[in-house]
Amino acid sequence: MKRKHLSLAIGCILLAPAAWAQEAPPAAEASSDATTLDKITVTARKREETLQEVPVAVTAFTPEVLDKLNIKDIGDLDAQVPNLTIYAARGSSSTATAYIRGVGQADPLWGVDPGVGIYLDDVYIARPQGALLDVFDVGRIEVLRGPQGTLYGKNTIGGAIKYISRGLPTETEGFAQISVGNYNQLDAKAAIGGSIGGPDSGLRARVAVASMNRDGYGENRFSGQEVSDKEINSARFQLGAYAGDDFDVQFAVDWMDDQSGVRGAKMLAPNPLAPAYPPLDDPYDIRSGMRNINDTVMKGASATVNWRPNEDWSFKYVVAKRESDTETNIDFDTTPLTLVDVRAFYSDSQVSHELQANYDGGGRARGVMGLYAFDGDAGGQVLNHFFNPLGPITLTNPLYGDTQGVVNTSSVALYADWTFDLTNKLKLDVGVRYTDEDKHAIALNRFYTDLTYSTVWGTAANFDKTVNFKNVSPKVSLDYQITPDIMVYGLASRGFKSGGYNIRANTTAVPRSGEPFDDEQVDSYEIGSKMAFFDQRLFLNLAAFHNVYKDIQLSVFTSYTLPNGSQSFFGDFTNAGKGTVNGFELEYQWLPTEHWLISGNLAWLDAKYDEFITSGVNVAANQRFTNAPEFSGALNVEYRTDLANGGNLSARVGYSYQSEVWPTTDLSPAIRQDGYGLLGAGVTWKVNDAWQLSLQGSNLADEEYRTTGYNIAAYGVLTGFYGPPRQYTLTARYDF
Repeated sequence: MKRKHLSLAIGCILLAPAAWAQEAPPAAEASSDATTLDKITVTARKREETLQEVPVAVTAFTPEVLDKLNIKDIGDLDAQVPNLTIYAARGSSSTATAYIRGVGQADPLWGVDPGVGIYLDDVYIARPQGALLDVFDVGRIEVLRGPQGTLYGKNTIGGAIKYISRGLPTETEGFAQISVGNYNQLDAKAAIGGSIGGPDSGLRARVAVASMNRDGYGENRFSGQEVSDKEINSARFQLGAYAGDDFDVQFAVDWMDDQSGVRGAKMLAPNPLAPAYPPLDDPYDIRSGMRNINDTVMKGASATVNWRPNEDWSFKYVVAKRESDTETNIDFDTTPLTLVDVRAFYSDSQVSHELQANYDGGGRARGVMGLYAFDGDAGGQVLNHFFNPLGPITLTNPLYGDTQGVVNTSSVALYADWTFDLTNKLKLDVGVRYTDEDKHAIALNRFYTDLTYSTVWGTAANFDKTVNFKNVSPKVSLDYQITPDIMVYGLASRGFKSGGYNIRANTTAVPRSGEPFDDEQVDSYEIGSKMAFFDQRLFLNLAAFHNVYKDIQLSVFTSYTLPNGSQSFFGDFTNAGKGTVNGFELEYQWLPTEHWLISGNLAWLDAKYDEFITSGVNVAANQRFTNAPEFSGALNVEYRTDLANGGNLSARVGYSYQSEVWPTTDLSPAIRQDGYGLLGAGVTWKVNDAWQLSLQGSNLADEEYRTTGYNIAAYGVLTGFYGPPRQYTLTARYDF
């Protein structure tokens, strides 16, 4: 029997508005009458499969689950996915820092690639600026854990996050939603879609808009302005032309404008260079003299062609262009003094092409093959102002630095992934990806005599270099269906992240900083199981892995010696050597009765350096992986019941925990975050088929916890950035 859903390939996600759920009751019936757990359809292997049958460690979220778990942006997925750490970077509100299984990248500067790939409707978002996507009009979110080097390519060495927007419906449908909350939160979201010219028309369209606004968590006590506020507007438009069931062309345009203010940060210890400004008690208040500007504009456009010449083959071509521009101000010392003040401008542009061929003839072999090409320019300018007020005024104090340049990435890849049914129960999956990539870096780093940056007194780096990287990433897996409800698998795969150049290089003081750093590589070995028990009332998904991590790329903020013998700030980028990451993950969903649902995850991670050479000495025993908590997990308990008028009511309580985290490479105990837990809860009242009301709360215990921080000893800076405080929202939604 042919697997019809496979022959439709990944283009089906956009064709079927309900494709996110398989064997699930309609939305109006998804109530306490449910006696089995829903099976979710995913495209983790670029073909449709249910979550329980794909031999990959993947977590998937439907729109209903995202609403009930109070997921506002993809940063809120952190606790709900085993061994995932994701948060807003530095002083921004929409720049993403993401780690999976201890693998990622915290430095958002151009020339440095992320370690977790983020995709919007199958289009890779190359830069972290604007990548902390807000959740609105979403069809499904998938988080793939472990290296995805075969099907997704470079920069998915830790894993991939796939944001899939709602598809194009044949009948008119949509929603309008408004949320109010503390900190004067006011969010509005709406969408409408359907056929143009009637249900038999070949044209379909959908438009979705969102505006997210709230006051700041803290105050700039120097200027009186709010900090850590939110002001984000987004829009998405899709248009599809369908020539029957076998051919369609779809266009999509998305836009996001983040005009939020800078994020507040806490001085963690008195700064000896600023004795008049002791630490503040509030973790969000600052006393900065810098401008309150932290703007990002991101936009993208894509065209997708799906062609199904017969039941066995389908072809898909995606061409996409994305751009983003960012201006941000980071006051690392958080005082009116200009100790470590940074103004940064980022400008990114990318064009990608992907051609896929998907085969499923209904026999024992099926698979996907593809060609991928990427060309992107990432550049900008960073203006640094470093000052030691206790030292003598010299040419190097204050120090006015200008880092500018661009990195062009030109990459071509070929890939294939095939599944073979060795028996009715045993399947073999083999895949490989070949990548050929050029990194062309232009850097001009200079020192100036004053804040106008007009008179140059020295050049730190001036180079125009190109380096080439080639990589072969294989994958092989075996899965065995012990019973119709229990599958076990074993997997070996490779992921890589290409190297490049340190755009902050100071070749005058540190000559090696102008040389390229190596690509990094992970060889992952994983065993796991997807299990269902008690007539689909209990799902248990297990995964245990052993990762061999080589040439680990690290961004290190350190110092160097100036000509006058004093110390100054230096952003180094290096390869650390080797590491080993072992881990275990458990995800569970249990429906003990028709009224109760219990879900969550448990994770264990053991990440250690085997080799870390500094000045010819192996200091691995004293180093720690960043953003790699040893233990983490979440528990969600939901009660739901039908109401006499045909609606239903659900109430949820959730708790998540993670153990100690070292968020940066400098290993400052003051920046280290001890283990902590977060409590959340929500009540959802579905009044009828059209109206829904919900009350949600997050971090109800008002826990103070750091997501990252900075230790710049040369200027007495010890600063921490904190996660959101207690928040609560009331939402009204109308569906039509």
